[in-house]
Amino acid sequence: MVRRLPALAVAAVLVLGACSSGTPAPSANGGVEPTRADRTDSADSSSAPVSGEPSDPGAPTGWGPTEGELAQARELVADWTAAQLAGQVIVGRFRGTDPAEAATLVRDLHLSGLSVTSGNIVDGEQVQALNAAVSDAVAADGRDFPAVLGVDQEGGVVSHLRGIATEFPSFAHAGAAVQQGRGGKAVVRRAAETTGLELRELGFTWVFAPVADVTVGAADPTIGTRSPSTDPALAAAAVEAAVAGYNAAGVVSTTKHFPGHGSVSADSHETLPLLPRTMAELEATDLPPFAAAVDAGAPAVMVGHLDVEAIDPGVPSTLSPPVYEFLREDLGFEGVTVTDSLGMGAVMGRPKPAVRALEAGADLLLMPPDTRNTHATVTAAIESGEVTRERAEEAAAAVVALQLWQARVAAEVDVPPNVVELAGEASRELDAAY
Repeated sequence: MVRRLPALAVAAVLVLGACSSGTPAPSANGGVEPTRADRTDSADSSSAPVSGEPSDPGAPTGWGPTEGELAQARELVADWTAAQLAGQVIVGRFRGTDPAEAATLVRDLHLSGLSVTSGNIVDGEQVQALNAAVSDAVAADGRDFPAVLGVDQEGGVVSHLRGIATEFPSFAHAGAAVQQGRGGKAVVRRAAETTGLELRELGFTWVFAPVADVTVGAADPTIGTRSPSTDPALAAAAVEAAVAGYNAAGVVSTTKHFPGHGSVSADSHETLPLLPRTMAELEATDLPPFAAAVDAGAPAVMVGHLDVEAIDPGVPSTLSPPVYEFLREDLGFEGVTVTDSLGMGAVMGRPKPAVRALEAGADLLLMPPDTRNTHATVTAAIESGEVTRERAEEAAAAVVALQLWQARVAAEVDVPPNVVELAGEASRELDAAY
């Protein structure tokens, strides 16, 4: 495999230093043989899970789980029904605030979990009850690993736990902190780590952050201050630090929106934006933060809904095999690939977008507009062979392995009793950097 690391990502590491976690970031190719990035292009061989026992079960993969956890996950899903496999690759959309209703949805459909939004939230006690009910539903379904309980808690304008969790400034402050020089990355890392710990206190296992998009500024209608910077090197350093912080907290981060939503002039919530940059332009501008995230051990990457002209023109990137192939083979990413919400205008009008995304290489299908209908459609696709059994098992096993990692790290890293105080201090420190 030839890995093409964008030049500015290398520059960011050389100029701004290694991540401030205190330990070297694991390499992107940490030791799984063969890696998913080493797959061929054929439909049959590309989705086949690795068989046999790992030579070193304790060896890290570079994106979270050990080889042993991957092997355990593959063994777990090998005898699952199509309905179970379909559920494990869907993060559901739940309308309402009743924990019992959420738990029923997850249990009935074998869902990996739920994405919690502001519309699902009443107060802190109810959030904890909701997350506990979903966790119990996963356990009652015979799955001895955590539910995917995720939330968009980026800081700034995208903070679904406003009034419940500590409010952090927008991620643009992270780029500003890094720009100030020595100590800036440590500030960003502390912000991410305390965010992750506070989310765990509320029962969450995932956070849909950090944003790795490099914004163009005023012409960017969607990302804006959600982006760490207009400078790819600063953005790369900020994302690297944030991923290290989330990893240290034992929460699954989701670097988004690959290959970069900050330079398009349309909103993918409404339509499919065109990303007209050449490959050379993408490598110089949009890709460095994602390459930095991979090098920092990002466990998950969210693919945005974009028409990436340089890779697969006319096809939404979430439904495009060449886009997933580029992420894995050119950037060396081996972790869990997540679609942006399938309830967005960029893909909603297309036939069976969840099935197309799973076929293309997505491991997790995020927030379909109708969770029950999507589960039925994906189940039927697996049963009929439209989605191969091997592809479904590969995706489900990747998610299960990552949840095994999350459970292990969370068990090793206690949430401090003064986590709210620590998060408040980190928020003020980040705010002061802008």
